[in-house]
Amino acid sequence: MPSRRKTTQKSKRLGSRFFGCGNVKNRRGSGNRGGRGNAGLHKHKFTWITVNDPDYFGKHGFHRPPGLRVKMPVVHLYDIDRKAVLDQLEKKDGKFAFSFEGKVLSTGKINHAVIIKALAWSKNCEEKVKKVGGEISKIA
Repeated sequence: MPSRRKTTQKSKRLGSRFFGCGNVKNRRGSGNRGGRGNAGLHKHKFTWITVNDPDYFGKHGFHRPPGLRVKMPVVHLYDIDRKAVLDQLEKKDGKFAFSFEGKVLSTGKINHAVIIKALAWSKNCEEKVKKVGGEISKIA
């Protein structure tokens, strides 16, 4: 058996002259809502922004000047070990010698005793190199 559609406020007011806007004149432009988007956040919508997004205004954080940033080249232990396997490194006193102007990181395994000279290295890298019988020192 068909039922009658329940009348709601929406169905009553749809198609009427003022539905949802107050007055016909309020439909024109965006003046009735105080501008579009983020317009007026530091003026007439200031209380709204302080409640809903208190960190919107002002500077936050710190950026180091680009001139002070140091980008150091990086090499991993598995790269050094691969070079040792392929005989791309010189041998000194029965150990491979590797010199690098950058930082040596400990990613991967090393199976050969290598004398490494570099500007910097990680703690784990030093432990792995010494465990295999190698040495690590700073470039003079």
